[in-house]
Amino acid sequence: MAVPKSKISNSRRGMRRAHDRLSAVNYVEDGQSGELRRQHHIDLKTGMYRGRQVLAPKN
Repeated sequence: MAVPKSKISNSRRGMRRAHDRLSAVNYVEDGQSGELRRQHHIDLKTGMYRGRQVLAPKN
């Protein structure tokens, strides 16, 4: 059975877990409508993506 050779301190454990957090979602302002949307996602209100009509706009 595997047994640790020595206790890992709280500080060292925290350093290992320092990168496990969730990153915040990045929103950008749409150039045409001015609405906030996620980067590289379709604007669901207008149905536009990179200047092209991809979906039918919602009314």
